[in-house]
Amino acid sequence: MRLRHKPWAKDKLEQHPDIVIANPASCVGNWRHSFREGAPLHVEIGTGKGRFVTGMAIQHPDTLFIGIELMQSVIVSALDKVLEEDIQNVRLINQNARDLSEYFTENEIDRIYLNFSDPWPKNRHEKRRLTYKAFLQMYEKVMAPEGEIHLKTDNRGLFEYSLESFKEYGMEVKNVSWDLHNDAVEGNVMTEYEEKFSSMGHSIYRCEAMFR
Repeated sequence: MRLRHKPWAKDKLEQHPDIVIANPASCVGNWRHSFREGAPLHVEIGTGKGRFVTGMAIQHPDTLFIGIELMQSVIVSALDKVLEEDIQNVRLINQNARDLSEYFTENEIDRIYLNFSDPWPKNRHEKRRLTYKAFLQMYEKVMAPEGEIHLKTDNRGLFEYSLESFKEYGMEVKNVSWDLHNDAVEGNVMTEYEEKFSSMGHSIYRCEAMFR
């Protein structure tokens, strides 16, 4: 589906610097200062239109959520949701998540969410998958001891690859679900893609992986 260009998105994002952090590198080690010291810090990579990150923030008001999304015409929808619900515990980054280690310091993140990431199915594109070992190394650098990655996807190939990648990296994999919506997992917040794919009859796969 072609993404509709929103020429006004850039200006709107810039009008809310308290939510959309223009220079995330300036916040390294200090993300909690604008919320509450000691609060859990959770990051969603590829936040899209923000349904998940805002839903989670409403469920968990004592946790600081940071959504990272590269496309301005997409992340502006996440900003709209934050403003409409007057959510105080969400910050947004309109940057490339490949630079994650430039935005956070060691041990700063407690949890990373990877929701419906691009599966990059061709073997030659393996290094682009967000669960490839180079990404795991980057996540481990900025995550707290025993920090967790929560993965959801409708792509079985990516899910199987990710399970193997986590195990090869020496991570503990737990709470594996091969059919999330029939497993009745408590507190599940759906993304836009999740709702779309599940309505088409696709199984949703989910797991958690912990660094040791």
